[in-house]
Amino acid sequence: MNLEDFTYNEESEVDRILKSASEGKRISPQEAVILYKEADYLKVISVARKLREKVLSHDYASYTMFRVVNYTNYCNVECSFCSFMDEIGSGKGYNLSVDEILEKMDYAMKMGADQIFLQGGVNPDLPYQYYLDVLTSIKKRFPTMHIRAFSPVEIINLEKITGRPLRDVLLELKDAGLDSVPGAGAEILTERMRRIISPKKATTDEWVRAMETCHNAGLPGSANIVFGSEETPEEVIEHLNVIRSLQDRTGGFLSFIPWTFQPQTKRFKIRHVPTFEYLKVLGICRIFLDNIPHIETSLMVLGKGVGELALYSGADDISSVVIEENVLRSFGLKTEKEAVKFLSNAGFEPKRRNLLYEYQKGELQNQAIS
Repeated sequence: MNLEDFTYNEESEVDRILKSASEGKRISPQEAVILYKEADYLKVISVARKLREKVLSHDYASYTMFRVVNYTNYCNVECSFCSFMDEIGSGKGYNLSVDEILEKMDYAMKMGADQIFLQGGVNPDLPYQYYLDVLTSIKKRFPTMHIRAFSPVEIINLEKITGRPLRDVLLELKDAGLDSVPGAGAEILTERMRRIISPKKATTDEWVRAMETCHNAGLPGSANIVFGSEETPEEVIEHLNVIRSLQDRTGGFLSFIPWTFQPQTKRFKIRHVPTFEYLKVLGICRIFLDNIPHIETSLMVLGKGVGELALYSGADDISSVVIEENVLRSFGLKTEKEAVKFLSNAGFEPKRRNLLYEYQKGELQNQAIS
């Protein structure tokens, strides 16, 4: 369905905004709020489809393969929505040893994953040398392994425990093997929502400072939003504007992914996000984030049915395959064969890519379905 399928009302503010966006013009935060509140989601996703075509033809959709390794679940941030963490000093949690992490990567390599995503709780009791040892040991065992690791909150913790400038810490981690960073721990980047859901977490300004320093140190990555709680439409767009403004300065975000909150704890308020609202938000992400090339949809969180629709609503990638996920309940794909089959059945030619969005040759896809 294309924009031309709709009859335009020249007096409609929504139609004027969408027509402008379809022509490649940047929309303002105020205009994005109007789209969220007033626009027919079908019109929004039709424009998002058109803009998606400029990045990747609808003949294709991409996926990647990586292993998540949650190296510790001890955390002092205590987000209200998280059931993964254990209190520091409780004796109930864990810190993985370097050998345990390498064992997990041995398995991942056998499954066809050549990338690792290291993430964990904020544990100030882990020494800085632990992080360096993990990175250097992975690179020594797997020289070509891409390591994406450490959210802004984890990075700020490393700055605190070393007492050194953040840029110096990042450059040392990069020398040890760090290749890219996730923009995780953002949830909703407004101070009101951060006070509600994670008052001990990094502020919006701290999160931006960490990400900007990463990008300027040559560590690109991704960004996301998690919605479906007490946030307002204005706060969703405020979050997107924070990301877009940072991207204007650094160009370090390769992709953006909208997620919805999952029920994990009784003390966190979650609202039902209808599929049409998720698709509208995803479409607005494609339209508003005109400086981020790739929009991902998460099968792991949203499931296959919504994932198929998302690929026709502005997304060009499904992110999966994720080997092991402990933080979120996963509806995702476990093998490359499943990913290739899913995309093929959805009407796309699968394109495997790495975490830097470099598309890889088709032999791996062929192997996956043989």
